[in-house]
Amino acid sequence: MLLRRRKPRIHRVRHLVPAVTALVVATLLPLSPLGTSPAHAAPVRESRPVYSYDDALRESVWVDTRLDGDADGRTDRVAVDIVRPREPAGQGRKIPVIMDASPYYSCCGRGNESQTKTYDADGKPVLFPLFYDNYFVPRGYATVLVDLAGTNRSDGCVDIGGRSDIQSAKAVVDWLNGRATGYSAATGGTPVTASWSNGRTGMIGKSYDGTIAGGVAATGVKGLKTIVPIGAISSWYDYYFAKGAALFGSGPDGLADAVESDAAHGRCAAVRKRLVDGAPRTGDWTGLWSARDYVPDARKVRASVFAVHGTQDLNVRTKHLGQWWNALAEAGVERKIWLSQTGHVDPFDFRRGEWVRTLHRWFDHQLLGIDNGIEREPMADVERAPDQWSTDRVWPPSGTRWTTLRPAPGRAPGVGVLGTERARPGSVAAFTDDPRLSETDWAADIDRPTPAKAGFTTPPLAKDLRLSGSGTVTVTATPSTTSAHLSAVLVDLGPDTIRDYGGAGEGIVTLDDRTCWGSSTAGDSACFKVTAADTKTVDSTVLSRGWADLGHWADAREGRPLTPGKPYTLTLDLAATDHVIPAGHRLGLIIAGTDAGLLEPPTTTPRLTLDLSRTSARLPLVGALRADGAAPAPAREPLRRGIRTPHLDAPLPLR
Repeated sequence: MLLRRRKPRIHRVRHLVPAVTALVVATLLPLSPLGTSPAHAAPVRESRPVYSYDDALRESVWVDTRLDGDADGRTDRVAVDIVRPREPAGQGRKIPVIMDASPYYSCCGRGNESQTKTYDADGKPVLFPLFYDNYFVPRGYATVLVDLAGTNRSDGCVDIGGRSDIQSAKAVVDWLNGRATGYSAATGGTPVTASWSNGRTGMIGKSYDGTIAGGVAATGVKGLKTIVPIGAISSWYDYYFAKGAALFGSGPDGLADAVESDAAHGRCAAVRKRLVDGAPRTGDWTGLWSARDYVPDARKVRASVFAVHGTQDLNVRTKHLGQWWNALAEAGVERKIWLSQTGHVDPFDFRRGEWVRTLHRWFDHQLLGIDNGIEREPMADVERAPDQWSTDRVWPPSGTRWTTLRPAPGRAPGVGVLGTERARPGSVAAFTDDPRLSETDWAADIDRPTPAKAGFTTPPLAKDLRLSGSGTVTVTATPSTTSAHLSAVLVDLGPDTIRDYGGAGEGIVTLDDRTCWGSSTAGDSACFKVTAADTKTVDSTVLSRGWADLGHWADAREGRPLTPGKPYTLTLDLAATDHVIPAGHRLGLIIAGTDAGLLEPPTTTPRLTLDLSRTSARLPLVGALRADGAAPAPAREPLRRGIRTPHLDAPLPLR
């Protein structure tokens, strides 16, 4: 069955009054471990803001990580800032934790307004960035913000997703469960226990923060009940490289230098050198990358996962989401997903009211055990057009099937067709790498021959066609030089209004008005600037892309020089997406060299000749593509959801 565009209900919340008395009249009854009220009372379906935010306890603890990353002869302690309601402890109740572990609390800030932590003259925490404390503390949660090792007030060194980063946060989960030691000071101090915690922890965060949440979950640590990774990395190699092709002009040492504290800068030179030595710009796989690939350990994950990602995120690309999601599915992990049309943007800034409501229900269910039915609701929310959303019971949706599409020469020289029939032997297309041009340049010229790309399109579609999941493009190419890069790009060819993901706000614009989400104090406001969709009218939309270095054709982990004039076959992994190409539009496939602004160019300027009979795209489609607009498509292979695409294969900072 073909998916047609529909206009779903849009939930917009303009104001949420922070005062407790305006939000709730009844008093929340104490919850049992299963989230129900005492005998003879009606079941509790939602935590309510019945606790005082003004009187909440604000404190700092330094947790021993049991590591000595800076080699100073003593184990590193990470700084943990906590805000929690005062009343539950007096009632003999323990509470769950919402935790965000980040390297950005002093260097760069969190959220759309780049908030950093602030402290009073005695070093006591005052401002907790983002809305989690304002909203959830009055509802009976503690908010815990962790400075990763080597950042802000923590000991140790930043190691970009490695053991020290992950242990920084894991040690805090252990401390919340009584398995690690905390102290009242960075050095010395008295032992401090988390006697107020029931051990049930949910980790959340965008970008680097969400990456740490995934890495901690992949350790299988007990007590971590759920994670909410937003635009998160699943394999650090795939952040810096795409099958050997460099994506950014610097490596993990540059990011470490940007986020580490002034105190760490001097003592962590040896760690930064290991990051340089372990991440060669050749794009070869090393042990450093193995230690920072969380996907193989998805089988250890005990926590549920609520993943959020922008399908046009060109910082942390959706390849990270696709391979992590598939591995979690294979491991049977409970999952939920939101996919927006934005770039690297937090859902608080593209769907605020619905996000707060959904996150509240998710944490209530996962951490308080409230039976609110969220786990029985559709797994996926997908943005179809700016501020227009649809849902799916599972993702990728039922009915998704693998379909192989093939390029072939067209009637006009240099303009090819895309269908289900294999091109005749000897059919070729050629292009010369031009690092000045990008995927949007190629798409704009897809219907005319240009020297920097090979483009292929279907006829106008008779019905809607949906691409949902992660595809691949296999290319057989003959280079003219000893090195070459390849890009494969899928394009929806037709007019549309989309979020301007290439703009300054990556699909949002920030306004001057504010809305409030919880309770405020003089030093920590619950009110944040309103955002709106930043839209753009286009004639074509890039919906997925993938890159590779052709020198990695034989071994994804080690490149080698190419022999000019010799053909090589290589498979490029396309980023995960969910996009409906409406009837009347065309689907385009572009194969080219350097994708300007996204891919570093090779050391040479190659001309590549494609063997079209040995080039194809394998795509997860809902709906049947007709080869000539009339003939039925051939049988399609069912999609095995949950099977990871084999790992063959920024802008700084990540925030």
